[in-house]
Amino acid sequence: MRRRRGGLPLPRRFAYGRARNLPSYLSDAMTAQTDKQLLHLVMGGRVKDPQTLEFADLDAIEVVGIFPNYAAALEAWRGAAQRTVDDAEMKYVIVHLHKLLQPE
Repeated sequence: MRRRRGGLPLPRRFAYGRARNLPSYLSDAMTAQTDKQLLHLVMGGRVKDPQTLEFADLDAIEVVGIFPNYAAALEAWRGAAQRTVDDAEMKYVIVHLHKLLQPE
């Protein structure tokens, strides 16, 4: 466990890697420059139960956008989720389109 000055342990949320307190394997994948285009979809809407992904009204789903890499999608997801932080029934997700298009 990492420690801060004075010997006190850091809270768990600060004990991770470089980019935005993420584990190092994920931050490396986000910052790596690749020639491959990995499409990601960011979407969200009101859900019936905050612990599930069953949307209440499929016609009201908001498509934030399609992004060329995970880092851009994560930034857009955070912005959309932050706008609705006080509404527990609003949920935004990142869909890995590249895994759906080429499942190997």
